[in-house]
Amino acid sequence: MNHQSPTVVLVHGAFAESASWNGVIEQLYGKGVEAIAVANPLRGVANDAAYVRDVIAGLDRPVLLVGHSYGGIVITEAAAENPAVVGLVYVAAFAPDTGESALTLSTSHPGSTLGEALVAYPVSSGGNEFAIRLDRFREQFAADVPLPVAGKMGRTQRPVTELALSEGLPTGSPAWRTLPSWFVFGDEDRNIPPAALRAEAERAGARGVREVAGASHALTVSRPEEVAASILEALSATAAADAA
Repeated sequence: MNHQSPTVVLVHGAFAESASWNGVIEQLYGKGVEAIAVANPLRGVANDAAYVRDVIAGLDRPVLLVGHSYGGIVITEAAAENPAVVGLVYVAAFAPDTGESALTLSTSHPGSTLGEALVAYPVSSGGNEFAIRLDRFREQFAADVPLPVAGKMGRTQRPVTELALSEGLPTGSPAWRTLPSWFVFGDEDRNIPPAALRAEAERAGARGVREVAGASHALTVSRPEEVAASILEALSATAAADAA
């Protein structure tokens, strides 16, 4: 049994980037918790998950995987049958079953307004890439983030490929079926309907669900304390299980 303290590996989703975890990292650092934020390629589920698995292997220690938005699909795939992963935290994130994609889950319940806020353009590698229009970014993605911060977020957003959003979860063994999971999300999320996130948390048998009143999709930036609280809860529970 491996009694090393897990490293928290943070995986951002579409239209965000690794610095979106800065506030969460500061909260965790203050509690003596080691965390790193991965630069998710946002090219496709299988490709992105393979990269995250490489990062995990390079750490050579147990990890708690944390995913935001599309990053939830990536961590579900990256953690599948991966003995280094001790648990999963979904932050306004998809927790798909086999074959489910971001597009199918985001439309499983009414309420998302993301589609009308997107701009698409072809990329040389094939297919299209999506970004959120700058004039809609704050309203759509980060309504509870101060305007100057949201403005910078919109201008540093990482676009995502159509393949990434439409590719179904490849594994036949979604990690949430065998690993403990925790969910935290806002009730004012305009990208992923809160009803969809509640349903996915229930399906996963989540150990803890934290629904943050008034929080947008960008709660890693606007509500880092609540996000860190869910991560710390997960670390405490997995440590207790490891010691038993």
